[in-house]
Amino acid sequence: MLYDAFFRSQLSSLRREGRYRVFANLERQAGSFPKAIQQTPRGPREVVVWCSNDYLGMGQHPDVLAAMHEALDRCGAGAGGTRNIAGTNVYHVRLEQELADLHRKEAALLFTSGYSSNWATLSTLATNMPGCVVFSDEGNHASMIEGIRHSRAERKIFKHNDPEDLDRLLSRVPAGTPKLVAFESVYSMDGDIAPIAELCDVAEKHNALTYLDEVHGVGLYGPRGGGVAEREGLAHRLDVIEGTLGKAFGVVGGYITGSEVLCDFVRSYASGFIFTTALPPAVAAGAIASIRHLKQSSAERDRHQDRVAKVRAALDAAGIPHMANPSHIVPVMVGDPSVCKAISDTLLSQYGIYVQPINYPTVARGTERLRITPSPLHSDADITHLVSALSDIWAANGLKRAA
Repeated sequence: MLYDAFFRSQLSSLRREGRYRVFANLERQAGSFPKAIQQTPRGPREVVVWCSNDYLGMGQHPDVLAAMHEALDRCGAGAGGTRNIAGTNVYHVRLEQELADLHRKEAALLFTSGYSSNWATLSTLATNMPGCVVFSDEGNHASMIEGIRHSRAERKIFKHNDPEDLDRLLSRVPAGTPKLVAFESVYSMDGDIAPIAELCDVAEKHNALTYLDEVHGVGLYGPRGGGVAEREGLAHRLDVIEGTLGKAFGVVGGYITGSEVLCDFVRSYASGFIFTTALPPAVAAGAIASIRHLKQSSAERDRHQDRVAKVRAALDAAGIPHMANPSHIVPVMVGDPSVCKAISDTLLSQYGIYVQPINYPTVARGTERLRITPSPLHSDADITHLVSALSDIWAANGLKRAA
């Protein structure tokens, strides 16, 4: 084709930089998480997955699977269309009620992914409020950035997790201007947590809407899994809480929660909602079961935090450099894209450990890393094997150890 030479040259540059993405062909084994079967040219082999966002292993929970089987048998495979045209199912309605209750909000609105919920909601709000100015944390996810950009609203970037910088920027905007402050609770690559109360203080001072992405917090924090905002008793101060069903809840989909009128506004104006086929009923049923279970069970969260602490302690003892943070995300710092990919390849090929390298543009150049996400299902033996393998690789390559 006419442009294939261009595409090849661009792909070649990614390979030279060590940033070309290679997908492992994995077959997750229900009942055996975090183990999976890797399909290779030499045949299948068992590996242990250390980078899954199915943080609590709810993707194999018996209640979730049973609910999905029942809904599949009852309703069939697909939703049948968009929510407006034949696609709304009783499971969608129940799930939105469950999510509204989870965050103590009046209403919720389902999307097909966390990416689309961020993109569509931020774009819709900022586009349709005349003269709106959006204040976005510089560490926000690509889905938030793209939604804000698509709105063509004026955008101000405040320093990461910096309420003082947010206040400074808000102070420069006329008082009557519509304002929207968007930030995350847990940032997925560094694992740091936003000062939600302080950011709400500033937003309230300037009469700005608050939009919190809880994608990496829901299910994992708070007495009922409502996220960091629930844990800190702040959910009522946030106008929009956005989340996902594809991480701690173990299925797929995204959502927003807020006032009834705000959710109805997004439902009525967001093209990313209106023109998208609805989630399959079985997926919605599985999400309902997962949310209900985690609302009443803290066992998964408690075990999860125990595993995270054990991994961090083992890495410290071995001198493997990792970023300190208060969350469940454990970034092992490498700092070079080629080396990061080589470590990942060695872990998989020689040790049966699957951890994807995280390189630019997902993280800044020079901060390349392995993003480790312990789960409640990783055993002490799994942890020992992981850290021993990393220690061997660090020694074989003469990599710098942490003090």
